[in-house]
Amino acid sequence: MSKWRLATATLRRHLQSPSPTISTFKDPAIALSVANYCRSYTTALNDDPRGMWLTLPPFSPTVDGAAIGKELISDGNSVNGSANGSTTTALRWILRCRPDLPRTLVQKLFRLRQVRREMSVSCDGDELQRSQLKRVAAKESLNVGDRIYLPLSVDNDMPPPPAKKESFRCSEEERKFVCSLVLYKDPAIIVLNKPHGMAVQGGTGIKTSIDELAATCLLFDKSESPRLVHRLDRDCSGLLVLARTQTAATVLHSIFREKTCGASAYGVKKNIKSLKRKYLALVIGCPRRQRGQISAPLRKVVVDDGKSDRITVNDNGELVSTQHAITEYRVIESSPLGYTWLELRPLTGRKHQLRVHCAEVLGTPILGDYKYGWQAHKSREPFPSSGNTTTKQPSSSPFGLDVEGGDISSKQPHLHLHSKQIDLPNISQLLEKMQVSSDSDLSELDSLKFDAPLPTHMQLSFNLLKSTVETCDNC
Repeated sequence: MSKWRLATATLRRHLQSPSPTISTFKDPAIALSVANYCRSYTTALNDDPRGMWLTLPPFSPTVDGAAIGKELISDGNSVNGSANGSTTTALRWILRCRPDLPRTLVQKLFRLRQVRREMSVSCDGDELQRSQLKRVAAKESLNVGDRIYLPLSVDNDMPPPPAKKESFRCSEEERKFVCSLVLYKDPAIIVLNKPHGMAVQGGTGIKTSIDELAATCLLFDKSESPRLVHRLDRDCSGLLVLARTQTAATVLHSIFREKTCGASAYGVKKNIKSLKRKYLALVIGCPRRQRGQISAPLRKVVVDDGKSDRITVNDNGELVSTQHAITEYRVIESSPLGYTWLELRPLTGRKHQLRVHCAEVLGTPILGDYKYGWQAHKSREPFPSSGNTTTKQPSSSPFGLDVEGGDISSKQPHLHLHSKQIDLPNISQLLEKMQVSSDSDLSELDSLKFDAPLPTHMQLSFNLLKSTVETCDNC
């Protein structure tokens, strides 16, 4: 009976209170996303001297992309209710609703006990929309329909916004070039065939990157900029996957991470729905065996008095920070002139994994890899070129990319490493299933398979080696 009186009194105070004051988020994009399912308002409270609070949207379950990716890699048959975020902490919900608030500021509010929670209370089967406000801890779990209240001063305590970075501008020709790299596009992902020499992410000495260009040229019908979910070396060409939404990015990040973490010295579980990658490389020399699996841990060492670093195989058993790395390889074709085409399947995703495994474990560095195969390139003679096998390249290209030469006949060939194939679960179809039901059977989930054509310099090298072998056969 006391609970009923308390709930009735709370409801009466709410009905007698003046009209709520509308509060808006400073960021228009955040305000637009929140306005779709809730309006922000303030209400008077007797125990607060200022009497005003900022209200966040009621908690509602969301798709847990990390859990989905983990379950896809583990068995690939079903996604259970745990992948549907039916609960979350108060801290995470605030950061999700107000990404403009610094995490340190939100944590300070919790330490000062300035955050309130309004729980959904049900009496005799009739659910009340409001209940008594109580202090809430940062790690306290929320139930569906719960609201979080913040002090109005939170907007005044925010640090000044950083100066807006000038958006990258590109010409119409450059825009068309970037769009021409797109091999596939759906509501969840974009797949590119990255050219040699284009950086994936910005850094020192990098003027343009895929990350920056995607935000300018690859928005299409989305308001969100595409997000990177994995990396390729600057000089490596081939398939690069971008996520078009935050949820898709979380799922793909989880898939790539779990694939690496789940690998062992005996390989990984062969799962048709999991991530599969194949690279094509032209190496100097020939491995002793036609196929095999490389399981060699990698570690980073600092060289040039700390000015640079490189990755190396940790084969001395020292107690240093290492990363387990596994690569499957297969010889496709060997040339009598000392070159070999290899198919490489990385079962883990470590920095420079394929380049180090080829150079230090197989003893066959990748052509054009001067960082890990400089000794082999010092003694290498340029491959003899025949005039009818090369094609004339344009004198200039967008973003200053070097598209002339770089094949096996060049004195300084480009890196001959190409991300040739990728198999991925259909993330767009998966997210549609999750919207319908949190318990989804993924046995019929489609698998997307992508294949990227060789870059010009590798295709020219292939033609030169093939023509040489045919000439030798005719002699």
